[in-house]
Amino acid sequence: METATQQSAARTYRVRTYGCQMNVHDSERLAGLLEAAGYRAAAEGDDADVVVLNTCAVRENADNRLYGNLGHLRPVKDARPGMQIAVGGCLAQKDRGEIVRRAPWVDVVFGTHNVGSLPALLERARHNAEAQVEIAEALEVFPSTLPAKRDSAYSGWVSISVGCNNTCTFCIVPALRGKEKDRRPGEILAEVQALVDQGVLEVTLLGQNVNAYGVEFRDRGAFADLLRAAGRIEGLERIRFTSPHPREFTDDVVDAMAETPAVCHQLHMPLQSGSDDVLRAMRRGYRQERYLGILDRVRAAMPDAAITTDIIVGFPGETEDDFEQTLHVVRQARFASAFTFQYSKRPGTSAAEMDGQVPKQVVQERYLRLTALQDEISWAENRALIGTPVELLVAAGEGSKDAARGRMTGRARDGRLVHFTATDRVRPGDVVETVLTQAAPHHLVADGPLHAHRRTRAGDAFEAGTRPTTPGVLLGMPRVGAPV
Repeated sequence: METATQQSAARTYRVRTYGCQMNVHDSERLAGLLEAAGYRAAAEGDDADVVVLNTCAVRENADNRLYGNLGHLRPVKDARPGMQIAVGGCLAQKDRGEIVRRAPWVDVVFGTHNVGSLPALLERARHNAEAQVEIAEALEVFPSTLPAKRDSAYSGWVSISVGCNNTCTFCIVPALRGKEKDRRPGEILAEVQALVDQGVLEVTLLGQNVNAYGVEFRDRGAFADLLRAAGRIEGLERIRFTSPHPREFTDDVVDAMAETPAVCHQLHMPLQSGSDDVLRAMRRGYRQERYLGILDRVRAAMPDAAITTDIIVGFPGETEDDFEQTLHVVRQARFASAFTFQYSKRPGTSAAEMDGQVPKQVVQERYLRLTALQDEISWAENRALIGTPVELLVAAGEGSKDAARGRMTGRARDGRLVHFTATDRVRPGDVVETVLTQAAPHHLVADGPLHAHRRTRAGDAFEAGTRPTTPGVLLGMPRVGAPV
């Protein structure tokens, strides 16, 4: 039995996350591992004994951001004897020992394939008084077999696969995350059930190419079957998934979305470019006509579906005509919103070596035209919803000005962000019904009275300050306690 003295002496940790939903979920695993090893989360505003940076390598400035943050941490570490700094994630997988060479005050570097090694590496670095760099070349254990401390009382991430078998020329993820590895359906559904048993109302199924799920065990209908099976779990009210790939998107998934009440009518469908020539150079495996055909089939089955996308501007060789094709698809698709990116070279990708790199000023000018068009469309789509009723899962911390305006924020079933007038009894995790009264390009407002308010177990958990945990299976890995 741990004594009170030992508890008070337990080392504290903080995990900082950069990048995609995969990284956010990996950080939940890192927190779960550290707590299972005896660490405890640092209080808000306090310095931590262990700081873990979970990095992303997708953006051009990822390297600068990491080393800038490490530079800020150096004086903190100098003033705090025994503090440790660990760097993990995609940038760690890419840069490896270079991180310790450039920032010798880093104690641990670990990659995307050996997340579960963190507690042991921290202990080894402390014991040996030297940095530990351990990068596995292949997945050691599926991340979801590791313990997790969840961020949200009401919404949970569930990985169904890791890695990617695609060869998109702009993307470094397959090199850093490896080939696709699929979990068995029973394991996924058991994790979903465990979250629902703790009050979670919504899950998001995660994969680098989520609708390719089943490729490893040769079942092309596995993803649609998984959606239907998850929809039968009592108490699970909302199911989302991200991100699918247009090349593998099939009609059985559309049918499963339309016929399974818990599956939200929201679809994030990356476009990347509207030009067939650019899509060919990107090695995306589909063309404009196929892409728009998918959207037509989704909207025929679910007229209320909100479709979002990713678009890259200025890919090598992109001409003005190519860019106009992208604008054409955006006008046709009427996306609810779009994540838009200016192309930047990523070392290790074939696109970085292509001829026809587009000048920065041209990319910037096209980017501004694209975002102006998409904002116009998003605003028009949102204005069309004014006066309609909406069900919201109340969220925490998504509206920065809510407190000053007497509002709270929730997510509609289609994923849209809605700021609404709330009563004192409404809590994050509760479900409310109201009517939309105002629209902006990136959010909606409901300033009228609530038509319904349902208090939930998730709201109870949020109010009590508790979060779901999933214990995982450590598969024989040694448990290393936090040094006391």
